[in-house]
Order: sequence, then structure tokens, then C-alpha cells
Amino acid sequence: MNQEKNKSTKKIDGDVYRDMVTSAANALDNEKDEINNLNVFPVPDGDTGINMSLTMSPARSDELKGFKGTIADVSDKVAKTFLRAARGNSGVILSSFFKGMAKELKGTVEADAKKIATAFKHGVDSAYKAVMTPTEGTILTVMKACADKAMEKISKESPESADDIEELFTSMLEVAGETLAKTPEMLPVLKQANVVDAGGSGFVAVLEGMLAALKNEPVEAKNIPDLTANNQADFSKFSTEDITFPYCTECIVTKSKEYEGEGHCEALHDFVMKVGDSVVFVEDSDIIKVHVHTDDPGKVLSEAVKYGYFYTVKIENMKNQHSGLIASYEEKKKEPDEIVSVPAEKPYGFVSVCSGKGIKAVFSDLGVDKLVTGGQTMNPSTDDLLRAIAATPAETVFVLPNNSNIYLVAKAAAELMKDKRVEVIKTVSVPQGVSAMFAFSEDLSPEENRTAMEKKISETKTTSVTYAAHDSTFDGKKIKNGQILGLVENKVKYITDTREECIALVAEAVKKNSIITVYYGEDVTESEAEKALEIITEKVNPYAEINLIDGGQPVYAYIISGEDE
Repeated sequence: MNQEKNKSTKKIDGDVYRDMVTSAANALDNEKDEINNLNVFPVPDGDTGINMSLTMSPARSDELKGFKGTIADVSDKVAKTFLRAARGNSGVILSSFFKGMAKELKGTVEADAKKIATAFKHGVDSAYKAVMTPTEGTILTVMKACADKAMEKISKESPESADDIEELFTSMLEVAGETLAKTPEMLPVLKQANVVDAGGSGFVAVLEGMLAALKNEPVEAKNIPDLTANNQADFSKFSTEDITFPYCTECIVTKSKEYEGEGHCEALHDFVMKVGDSVVFVEDSDIIKVHVHTDDPGKVLSEAVKYGYFYTVKIENMKNQHSGLIASYEEKKKEPDEIVSVPAEKPYGFVSVCSGKGIKAVFSDLGVDKLVTGGQTMNPSTDDLLRAIAATPAETVFVLPNNSNIYLVAKAAAELMKDKRVEVIKTVSVPQGVSAMFAFSEDLSPEENRTAMEKKISETKTTSVTYAAHDSTFDGKKIKNGQILGLVENKVKYITDTREECIALVAEAVKKNSIITVYYGEDVTESEAEKALEIITEKVNPYAEINLIDGGQPVYAYIISGEDE
């Protein structure tokens, strides 16, 4: 920041505002892991910290770092860029805040304390409007406390004090910290988990970064990749045929009694070392974990099973993966910066967010035009969804987010699309998205289809099995990292030590349904899935139609839906 302190605290121009936003983005990224760990539910989730950080990450790009103009110009550029980059609910809320600030700063060359305070208030109002049913005790509460403090300060303080922007931000940061500390008293679920709100914590980091820049001590990024460089490997630089050992082979073997204890499986280690490369061999008293790139996975598995029985097995063809990466890389290089909608060729089209080869195949078979990879740990951006909508050749495009943390992003994308009618259906799980597709009819109007889909969604039950990503407390119970979690309608209901035990419990939620679909994940073997199917069959309606699908989804070992005809 090339501003003298007295100028930076009395007036903020475009350069200062840009530096404040960059410092805030750095502060947020530096603290993203700590923010993630505040998530109430310990399900694996690239959630609040990552989503907020990715939303503000363009602040470090050459495009913004070199952008010049008035504070109105810079704030408008920041708002538009963040909105396109927004990920997750927290990212949409944060980008909406900067959007509201930009609207108030329109036409302003330099902003004084009063203008900044009113812009801050407009930012908070915009953030609240982005959420259909705002919840107190969240990031919104922290934002509002700051805005109230700012307005109070410029109206009641002495003229000299009220003109000091650095003092204004100092006051807001102080009240933000105080309000954040109170969030557990506002939201019982936070108090149960003994944490403060993750989004609120992220906003405190944003304020810390902005204030640090005002003090001419901007926060520097830690371990941030160079955004000016091409950070994606060019997989076309070497030939697919150059891959000597094409099969990435992984397995976990539960030792038989004769091999229990450590150091009893050296012969297996020596064998694996001879049949491939990229070997990882881990042995403890009960299990062996093997990773190797080989040209004959059968040899590896045949040898490994001599030492016990398989807990998990995974084989991937790296030649196929490499060919796909080359195609993806070449396609990405062609992508224009500007989004241009393709002409409509039909009345209706669909965009669905999902992950897992099998689940994607289900949506494709049901007629979805564009699939966007996403879900827990991989929230797509507003821009990702906007591009998918634009590429769908239909007059009306229905968007199925299939995750509660993607819904607001889908809404933001819909608002940005001007060339097509976009209807975002609030599906918060894969089964709900599938049900919505079954309810759709070409013969109905957009409004009638929405009504039919929402009705079918309301009748669909969803349960799932995953694992705890970190230690936590839920409903008075201690949850340990790695324990198995059973979710019913996306809420943690069961905590167990084995998947089998958890499957038996979550099956209770669908035991009365006549149609049950079980999607098993990428780390579940077919034999394990068949065993889970047996457990479910014993628990549910004996006349139920039960379908087992290799969904291939990450994070969730099982996703189970229950419906009636």
C-alpha cells in the first residue's frame, strides 16, 4: 500500500480498497483450516473456511491486483468477481456482502468513514437478502453487529473520531469478536459442540485482514500458489503409452491370525516391490495397506490375500485417467472468459450437481443435459453452474443442486443468467434430485413441473453413512475422528464403530417404504455392498423393491433413498 497513514485512515481510494480486500483474502486463506474445524457436524466437508477462501481467492489474481480505478470501480470489480467465484452458502453470503458495498459505493471516487459505514450496512443488508430464512448466531449476526457499530460510531462520536476509518474498523473488529464469542448462546447446536460459528469466524478474519492493510501492515499469504502461473499440469506433455505400469492398485488386508503382529509380512513387501513402482507398504499388528502401480493387479491381489482377507480393494486404469485428463485440459484451454448461451433447441433442460461415476450415469439416463461435479468437499462455484446453464440448449433450465450447501450458489447463478429461464429446485440430496427427475413431465408448464417435483421431493426419504472427519461433540455425545456416522435427512443421528452397525440403524428410516435404492461409494467393495444389502433387506418392508447401485461417490459409503410408488 503506497498511501500515507493519515490519508488511508481519513479516505479510502481504489488502491487502498483493493489492498484491503487482498489482505482480507490472505487472512482468510491462512485461517481456513481452523475455520473448517469449527464446523458443527464432523462430516467430511470442504466447508466454510475453504468455501469463503475460494470465494475471495480472485483478489490475489493479476486481474485484480493490477486493477486501477476509483473505489467505485474497484469495489464493482471485486463484487462481480467474487460473485462468480462464490462457493457454498458462506461464499454466497460473503460475495453478497461485497455486492451490497459496491452498490453503495457507486459513483464514489474516495470514501470517507461515513460512506464506508453506510456501504458496510448495505453490504450486510444484501447478505441477509441472499438467505431465504436468516438464522441468528451465524455469520449474518456477526456482520450485523459490525454494521450497527459502524452506524453508531459515525452518528455519535466526535467529528474527529468519526472521520477515522482505521478507528472505525478497529471498533467493528472488536464488536465482531465479542459477537462471535456469543454465537454458542444463540444457536444451541453450537453450544452442544462447544464451538463458535465457523462463518462468523471467517468474517472476523476478513476484518482483521482489512484493518491490517489500513495500518500499512497487510497480511501476507502463506503457501498460496502463484495465480499468475498456469497451476494445472499439462498432461499432454507426455504420451499415454509412456505409462509403464497402468493399474493403480490399492488394498487393505485384515491379517489372519498367523500373521498378526508387526514384521511378519516382509515377503509380501518384497513381492510388491518387484512387480511395479510408486509402492507404499504399511503394516501394523492387524492390517496391511498396499499401494502400487503395476501391469498385473491380479498378481498383487492374489499374493496379498494369502495374508488374510480384503477389507477394501481399488483398481484404477491410469491410462484411461490420463487420456481423460488430456481431453479435459485441452477443453479447458478453449474455454472463453465470456459466457455465451447456446441457442435453445427444446423447451426444457436440466443441470445436476453430483459426483461418482454411477450416480452421474443415473442422472444422464434420466435426461440431465449437463452434469457439474460437486458435493461434500467439492462445492462448485457460481461460475461453474453458470457455464453449465449457458451450455444447456433449452428455453427453461431446471437446476438440481442436490446439496444444501450448493443451493445458494445455484440461485446466484440463476440470477446472473439473462438469456434463459432458470428454475432452481431445492434438492439437498442425490435421492431428491433423482425423484425430481422422475416427477418431471414434458407436458407440464414450468410452474406445474416445479410443483410436481417439489411434491415428490417432500415424499423422498434420504439416509447416508459416512465418517467423522475430526473429533467433535454432538447431542452430548463425544465423536471421535474416524467413527462411522449415520445421517437421516442430512442430520447426524447415529454414531457407530462399524459400517455394518450403522447400516442397520439408518435402514430404520426407510423400513416402511416400498422402493429403496442403495448407492454405494467409491471405497466400498462389491462384496461389502452385497452384505449391506442383506442387512437392509432384513430391516425393511419384506415386499419392498430394493435396488443396489454402484454410485462411486466419494465421502459417503452409502446413500439410501426411500420412496413409495
